[in-house]
Amino acid sequence: MSKEPVAVVGIGQTRHAAARRDVSIAGLVREAARRALDDAELTWADIDAVVIGKAPDFFEGVMMPELYLADALGAVGKPMLRVHTAGSVGGSTALVAAQLVAARVHGTVLTVAFEKQSESNAMWGLSLPVPFQQPLLAGAGGFFAPHVRAYMRRTGAPDTIGSLVAYKDRRNALRNPFAHLHEHDLTLEKVRSSPMLWDPIRYSETCPSSDGACAMVLTGRTGAARAPRPPAWMLGGAMRSEPTLFAGKDFVSPRAGRDCAADVYRQAGITDPRRQIDAVEMYVPFSWYEPMWLENLGFAEEGEGWKLTEAGVTEIGGDLPVNPSGGVLSSNPIGASGMLRFAEAALQVRGQAGEHQIEGARTALGHAYGGGAQFFSMWLVGDRQPGT
Repeated sequence: MSKEPVAVVGIGQTRHAAARRDVSIAGLVREAARRALDDAELTWADIDAVVIGKAPDFFEGVMMPELYLADALGAVGKPMLRVHTAGSVGGSTALVAAQLVAARVHGTVLTVAFEKQSESNAMWGLSLPVPFQQPLLAGAGGFFAPHVRAYMRRTGAPDTIGSLVAYKDRRNALRNPFAHLHEHDLTLEKVRSSPMLWDPIRYSETCPSSDGACAMVLTGRTGAARAPRPPAWMLGGAMRSEPTLFAGKDFVSPRAGRDCAADVYRQAGITDPRRQIDAVEMYVPFSWYEPMWLENLGFAEEGEGWKLTEAGVTEIGGDLPVNPSGGVLSSNPIGASGMLRFAEAALQVRGQAGEHQIEGARTALGHAYGGGAQFFSMWLVGDRQPGT
């Protein structure tokens, strides 16, 4: 039996901020879910199942929050599933929900991802001692900075590239009313002169710590036919993982990322991603990961990703816009960051991205990674149902 085509008919996200003290965790997820339902013109009664995701529970200090979020998300008496794949969880959560629709297990699924980092401290939560391994510098940046330096040595990229990415994404965020960081007075020189945190990563080249949530309503052909607005159609989706550490692991361009992208492109019939994909929402928590992932995802040959960034190809006005929403560098509710990439890709092909809309976008890639660059999830969405 063929799979049911999957359509994104509702998208909602919260206002992202360093601390959303006006709402509880339940209020935060309900805000995003309510907006997604309103976008789809549906009610809680129209939802058959809920799939929820977030990053590690110690980021807020509330264990298994899904146990008390069923009521807030209209899931009492309905199936509710929790997904966890570290920082890529927002993307993985969306893909699990999509698979339930594709397999015709459920007709219409609400998927939600969130983080309320202000209620704990994710940076120090990510600095736990690991057995049989020397302590790293604090936070995720301490883990990833050596991989950035390895990329620079491998490719000869100049040390200015990270600042170009950060300046681009922070300017893009000014077009996005939901973004956490709106730095109106930011200049390229301010980025370049910001404090060095983890050499070569500077303060302004890192993601913020955000409270926020994202939600989507996914359905099949019947639900899409009733939708008030044209949906985004899932053309391909995949997840891949690999160990954190193993002999021969390529931290600069992990195999799991390459394999995940190849699977998505195969499903969608993409043979030249640089030319066939109109916009990319890429998981870039530290600015140097834009050129690194451009190569990992097949948009550039090895060693050439930084040249696309330097040439302005990834700007909103370039021929491969990357993170027109401002990306993870401008809003980072960790558990939701991957789903935000997926949702923003869907907004682009629906023509609903507002001031950061890419003109004529018909296909868009959503990408997420997590853990020690070991968990990957991606989907490609388009404005046409597959096969039409």
